[in-house]
Amino acid sequence: MIGELGARLGHIVVPPPGPRSRQLTEELHKYEQRNITFVSKDFPIFLAEAAGANVVDVDGNVYVDLSGFFGVSAVGHSNPEVARAVGAQARQIFHGMGDVYPTENKVALAKKLCELTPGSGPKRVIFASTGSEAIEAALKTAAIATGRPGVICFTGAYHGLGYGALCVTDREIFKQPFRAQLGTFSRRAPYPNCYRCPLGLRYPSCEVACLDAVREILDGEGGDDIGAIIVEPVQGRGGEVPAPERWLVDLRRLCDERGLLLIFDEIFCGFGRTGRWFASEHAGVVPDIICVGKGLSSGFPLAACIGRADVMDRWPPSAGEAIHTGTFLGQPTGCAAALASIAEIGALDLVERTARRETMMRALLQRLQKESNGKIGDVRGRGLMWGLEIVDEQGVEDTVRAGAAMVGALRSGVIVLTSGPHCNVVAISPPLVITDEQLQFAIDVVSQAIARA
Repeated sequence: MIGELGARLGHIVVPPPGPRSRQLTEELHKYEQRNITFVSKDFPIFLAEAAGANVVDVDGNVYVDLSGFFGVSAVGHSNPEVARAVGAQARQIFHGMGDVYPTENKVALAKKLCELTPGSGPKRVIFASTGSEAIEAALKTAAIATGRPGVICFTGAYHGLGYGALCVTDREIFKQPFRAQLGTFSRRAPYPNCYRCPLGLRYPSCEVACLDAVREILDGEGGDDIGAIIVEPVQGRGGEVPAPERWLVDLRRLCDERGLLLIFDEIFCGFGRTGRWFASEHAGVVPDIICVGKGLSSGFPLAACIGRADVMDRWPPSAGEAIHTGTFLGQPTGCAAALASIAEIGALDLVERTARRETMMRALLQRLQKESNGKIGDVRGRGLMWGLEIVDEQGVEDTVRAGAAMVGALRSGVIVLTSGPHCNVVAISPPLVITDEQLQFAIDVVSQAIARA
């Protein structure tokens, strides 16, 4: 364990989950609803401390984190500047009254987000506590601004599990128990996953046929009721799938032709994760509305929906009772965390640093693919957001092998998660401050875990 916590390599002192983690699992299982935390002989470990790209569990094991805790810890776990900002704000005024009596830093963060997000014109912000809430604010905005309730969403999408967000999220496991309570405003089109094309075609000879599927929905029955399209420029929980840049450009053009609002969900891929402040910048596409979260505050529950002023101003002015609000809207401690996190991304040059690492990451992972004896069917991603699709001998999604690789990596001191509709994608989204040595160590561990799986 050379070096200070934050830049260490993995070091296992007791096979995880260790005795203290197992004890806490038994205790948690007595009180927590059983669908929340997955429990098996291999899970969970309980976390005790974290810094930079390191995590320490309650049994003293040190891990290199390739998950970023769902991509949240952009500037590193427990970043000192973010922690200082949170502590100072908490001592001054921890909680505010965001839709009645705001705090000054709510103004500062709203201004910063309007300046930072794509597009040069005036914008407006709706704050939220979670990404799911930000998505629902965007869906409400689209309905108010266009007068049309319908929204086109995509296969593989994950936008959150609140009832509005769930309507545009894909994956039957999330929706089936609540189907009778869900709205019917969404229409689903195929997302251009070029490794597993939902239309059975090949890119680029397909001429991005997924766009034609969107047109068919718009021209079909009920198409006149559609007012918006919501899409992730890079799908996160859908398996780290970047959309073709040309497709995003054409989607923007189609929205302009049909008078639709284009909503980008950059909750996962925003704030430097792909080597640009926002993934949409790779294609040069400016959405009408963008939803952000996760890396926005590097750990404090905070999200936001930011849109063009002429769109957002279709909301009526408050007459004393807001029709969309929440107790923690623009919470001052969260605003302090976000302002500090954004400042750290700039001060540490993390966007440019992440962009420079893309070539190295692609080479590392493609070499890993070649050495995997066919176990890795696809390598895809940008910046520090990558997916390794694990397959069997016939190229079929191999959920069991991906899960075994995740466990094997954990036992060797690396935290990595799986994603995708079949949970067969090894997802790599570390804190952006991870060192080159940690990254090389972690990729080697993952490679060995996949080989053993």
